[in-house]
Amino acid sequence: MNIFKRLFTMGKAEAHSAIDQLEDPIKLTEQGIRDMKEDLNKSLEGLAQVKALAIRSRNEAQDAREKARDYEAKAMLLLKRGQKGELEATEVERLAKEALTKQAENNTHAEKLTEDQHRFEAQVSQLDTNVKMIRSNISKWENELRTLRARVRVSSATKNLNKQLAQIDGNSTVAMLERMKDKVLQDEALAESYGEIANESRSVDEEINKALDNRSVDADDALAALKAKMGLSAPTDGGEAGNG
Repeated sequence: MNIFKRLFTMGKAEAHSAIDQLEDPIKLTEQGIRDMKEDLNKSLEGLAQVKALAIRSRNEAQDAREKARDYEAKAMLLLKRGQKGELEATEVERLAKEALTKQAENNTHAEKLTEDQHRFEAQVSQLDTNVKMIRSNISKWENELRTLRARVRVSSATKNLNKQLAQIDGNSTVAMLERMKDKVLQDEALAESYGEIANESRSVDEEINKALDNRSVDADDALAALKAKMGLSAPTDGGEAGNG
């Protein structure tokens, strides 16, 4: 069958090569197993039928041999009765010959049936070997199918991963992230540059104001120092100076 040729070819090939060359290795294997199971059922049916023929031939041969012995016993009994004068001699002779003829026929038939029995038993042995071989092949290919399914899953995942890696370019996520990283670095550098420019262009007044804003000065002390510098005296308890 073509399906078996494909299966055997697949079994010899490498996993990736088989997957590429066969249209669907899993479905082909499953079909092959179904075909083998059908062959197994037919072989089992044939085995049962041939076994039945062998058993029937054996039983019929045994019956024929028993009949042959029975006819021989009857011929002997006829001869004894003839010897005793219970039957006429001519009748005894005729019936004894008939009995012996039947004996010979049954012996011949028993031999033929025995030959048939041996032939059927040989066929049973061959069919039994075939059944065992088919069962072994089914078990083997069911194991192969489980392995093949796993290999196909791994191969498919690997192929998809490699395909994704192979498709990485300027429009890919990795490239986009690299551009974003460069933009952040550029923005940080630009911010630092503007800061340096702002520090360089700041006026002296701004530096003074900045220094004053950053210094913690007590307001009362600052006011007293300023009045002393200006020659203004501090007011007394009786009122301001100059008032009589």
